[in-house]
Amino acid sequence: MNRAKFSEYLRDLLEDKDIDINHNLVLTKGFSEHTNQEHTNNVFSEKWEIYGESDEQEKAFKFQCDWYLKLYGFDTEQNLSNFLKSKKVIFDAGCGLGYKAAWLAKLAPDSLVIGMDFSDSTYQAAKTYGDVENLFFIKGDIAQTGFCNNSVDFSSCDQVIMHTEDPEATFGELARITENENGELACYFYAKKALPRELLDDYFRIQCKEMENYELWEMSKQLTELGKNLSALSANFDCPDIPALGIKGGSYDIQRFIYWNFLKCFWNQDLGQETSVATNFDWYSPSNARRFSELEVKSIVDKNRMSEIFFHVEEACFSGRFKHHSDPVL
Repeated sequence: MNRAKFSEYLRDLLEDKDIDINHNLVLTKGFSEHTNQEHTNNVFSEKWEIYGESDEQEKAFKFQCDWYLKLYGFDTEQNLSNFLKSKKVIFDAGCGLGYKAAWLAKLAPDSLVIGMDFSDSTYQAAKTYGDVENLFFIKGDIAQTGFCNNSVDFSSCDQVIMHTEDPEATFGELARITENENGELACYFYAKKALPRELLDDYFRIQCKEMENYELWEMSKQLTELGKNLSALSANFDCPDIPALGIKGGSYDIQRFIYWNFLKCFWNQDLGQETSVATNFDWYSPSNARRFSELEVKSIVDKNRMSEIFFHVEEACFSGRFKHHSDPVL
């Protein structure tokens, strides 16, 4: 299909049939009535505007795509491509700069791929990928997509749902629009960390809400420098289990011990300085950044009458692919 046909297909999926589709960009809801959500949207607009000029993007995007294959059980790009061939409509919920949506569109050229984000990154994404005929971007709220029921064959919400005002309701919305027989929903949740880290994260986030963006960037640079300097120590030690604080025993590198248990000070030499700074920025700056236990994640999935196809656990997160129960609702 050409862009005009894909555009018609997109309009059929939307509840508002009269909405304006400008080339590859659709504008729906421009702002949130929730203070924390609007603040979160604004800081991500800031992040993507700044990081959109970084020379490190290509390395970071490759890292993220490779990690995506692991997070959702595809292992290889070919496996993902084979999976997507049967999906007529693919939705990237919280698409940021659009690189992952563009990747999916490349792997599934006959599918309609839609990226949605509440931040201003959608303008940049639409401009960057304006020549990809099966790819469209919507500036809007993934918690209120405006899609018809059961209209999406594969919904992907990677590293985003915790930044919405009500993640449980957002998951419910994504479940609503995901086709109820063969559709799948892929979703990533931040994992809860040790108690000292959780308390400090919450306190920092409250304080950061009162800071100007230039102050947040400066703090992010300082945290990156701290992480870099701690990594340079190359020192390991044995830590006992401290269950009351949620600190797991074992052999730790000093930087990772502080990172997981007390203070996020991200540093990755392979990804580079700017990517590390941006990672620290998008941890402390958004007001909305919920963390979950494995039990909480599985409860959300179950409440939406969905089952696990694949479930992945690591220190940073829980992720998985889910589908609707096949049994009828009684």
